[in-house]
Amino acid sequence: MAELTLKIIFCHLLGDFVLQTNKMTEEIRKHKFRSSSLYIHIAIHLLLLLVFTQFELTYLFPVLLLTLSHFVIDSCTKILFAKSIKGIYNFMIDQGLHLFAIYLFVYYFYGTEFIPSFLFGTQTYLLLISIVLLTFFSSVTIKKVMSVFNYPVPKGGLKDAGKYIGILERLFIFLFITISFWEGIGFLLAAKSIFRFGDLKESKDVKLTEYILIGTLVSFGIAIVISMLYVYLKNIV
Repeated sequence: MAELTLKIIFCHLLGDFVLQTNKMTEEIRKHKFRSSSLYIHIAIHLLLLLVFTQFELTYLFPVLLLTLSHFVIDSCTKILFAKSIKGIYNFMIDQGLHLFAIYLFVYYFYGTEFIPSFLFGTQTYLLLISIVLLTFFSSVTIKKVMSVFNYPVPKGGLKDAGKYIGILERLFIFLFITISFWEGIGFLLAAKSIFRFGDLKESKDVKLTEYILIGTLVSFGIAIVISMLYVYLKNIV
């Protein structure tokens, strides 16, 4: 089961990220169903699947269905809905659907044996809850806390960049604490301070400096508390 799963995932990675060039992708987006690159891309996936399943007749029909699903998914994400769903969202939907198709392929051969029991275990739910708390919950909480100061944040920079920077830093803190690498938090704080120092020095705005400092400390504090709580509960559940 594990061998087949890894083979199919490897074929997908080869076909989508190694053997598919940027030129091919652009040609598909430009010429749509008239693009030869679309059919070459699908043919490459079919050939990879056949080679790695060693042309066994047992896998032939499922391989054809998986290849067909790849064509349908790429047609939707790269052609039909390329304009309405763009960027990272398009990529995530595209790869998510491909992984689901691979899941169905392996499930066809192994059924419920393919579903690891740990996916529905207590610790898995504890991890998922922690991730939601560190990302969406914390973002809303910090925004509410900072609104108390009623400080108009200067415009400029990337849209919602601060939000995503905060999410990433809390996830890094969570990782550092779960692997007992507390020094990493210090490095993270130092790195953020260095990058922020130039902006704060140029602005010469004391209120902005205090606002960013408070926001950073609140974000770090929330992340540390949630991470330590996760480690504690993980050891007792």
